[in-house]
Amino acid sequence: MDLIEKATVMHYHRHRIAEFQHGTVESLGWRNAHSQQARYRTLIKAGVLNGASVLDVGCGYGDLKAFLDQHFSGFDYIGIDQMPEFIAEARKRYEGIERTTFYQTDFSTAALLQVDYVFASGVLGYRCKNNGFYTAMIGKLYNSARIALAFNMLDKSRFPQHDLLIGHDQEEILTLCRVLSPRVECFDGYLEDDFTVLMYRNSISG
Repeated sequence: MDLIEKATVMHYHRHRIAEFQHGTVESLGWRNAHSQQARYRTLIKAGVLNGASVLDVGCGYGDLKAFLDQHFSGFDYIGIDQMPEFIAEARKRYEGIERTTFYQTDFSTAALLQVDYVFASGVLGYRCKNNGFYTAMIGKLYNSARIALAFNMLDKSRFPQHDLLIGHDQEEILTLCRVLSPRVECFDGYLEDDFTVLMYRNSISG
């Protein structure tokens, strides 16, 4: 993404903060808490995270951390987001919580840490003139994961036209992912216009 596109994304979220209040799921761009939680329930199909290290790309306020705490224990959580407002709130919410760290950074340009699992919820849904951006970012995120990458995208066949957000062709994305990964799983139907892809390093289930 170029600087103008990144600035447009930040403006979009600041407008939503003004409209829906700071700290809400709506200010992150989700329709409501139900849609956010539906995405999270699908992402964690990637594996059992007890004792694992997790990178949450586009972490917002760290809502995924709270969700993971309901299902797993003993994991290291790292959240990154380019929005200073989101990171400031996340640090405030999780102040003093062990094995939990937040960084303000742009995942598309930053050097990403090697972790067991990488989660990316929503970050590949912003419009970009460079079509190769999505391919490059999926590869980058996958390369950061020792066990699996789990990400979601808006479904081009169902998502309406939008000035900032963009849907993707599910089959095209899966074709790309299968070139990179020996085992790829895809889930849809949990929301009307969304799909989730799991990319594993190992071809063997479990």
